[in-house]
Amino acid sequence: MGNPPTIAIIGPGVMGEAVISGLLKQGVTTAERILAAGPELDRGEQLVQRYGIQSLSDNVAAVEQADVVVLSVKPQLLNKVLEGLKGKIPGKAVVISVVAGAPIQKVSDGLAHPCVVRVMPNTPAQIGMGISVWIASPSVSPEQIELARCILKALGKEVFVEEESYLDMATALSGSGPAYVFLFLEALIDSGVHLGFPRRIAEQLVLETLRGSVEYYDQKKNHPAALRNEVTSPGGTSAAALYYLEKAGLRTAISRAIWAAYERSQELGHDKSGRPPERNGNRD
Repeated sequence: MGNPPTIAIIGPGVMGEAVISGLLKQGVTTAERILAAGPELDRGEQLVQRYGIQSLSDNVAAVEQADVVVLSVKPQLLNKVLEGLKGKIPGKAVVISVVAGAPIQKVSDGLAHPCVVRVMPNTPAQIGMGISVWIASPSVSPEQIELARCILKALGKEVFVEEESYLDMATALSGSGPAYVFLFLEALIDSGVHLGFPRRIAEQLVLETLRGSVEYYDQKKNHPAALRNEVTSPGGTSAAALYYLEKAGLRTAISRAIWAAYERSQELGHDKSGRPPERNGNRD
């Protein structure tokens, strides 16, 4: 086996750090072969102290010897980063973009580099329990595909797709998904406190209920409706609560929320500035 890959992380924010942590935990590469580049020197120093990697303020210097370049900048900064790196990516390297809403063609054209993998991860990647949906441009070699898969497995599970349109869908469903779960978690905890539980007990009850329910679903492999029916006795407490949730339009609210996230992901991909577009009319 050859040398471990040299990996440049452009934009060492939350997701960038998740990549660094996962790579080292899974032994994909070594700390001295990870270079993190960003404008905040304090942030770079934190990562050096935490992981023993190299930190630079110059993106071009970071990618010079890279086998893999991970783009994890905010969508609003992408154009500037692409402009600075155009024509500077080594021919041997594969670019892995985790920038929300940025199509492969935009990244490839912006860098003048054909080998691009587009990924939509989510925040549980920080603890190695994420789910990443990804696609590769035709120029990415089989060896680079396997290297990209190895990197993504360091973040959790991965799903390779054949159509890029699935990436915007994944952005809305799994990429933003933890936010929906945390809102539901928060609402359940607050409801427990409203009933009279101390917050620490409400938190424990809700957390273990969610954790156990997901594990139960994963082991039983039954349709969620069948599992829901198991705990819904006729005329019982669950039936009363579910009737109210259905009457309040929970399913419709979730569906419309995810559709809104999907539309915003598409907007980010088509709006060159990355700024939120001006809206007319009501927000409903």
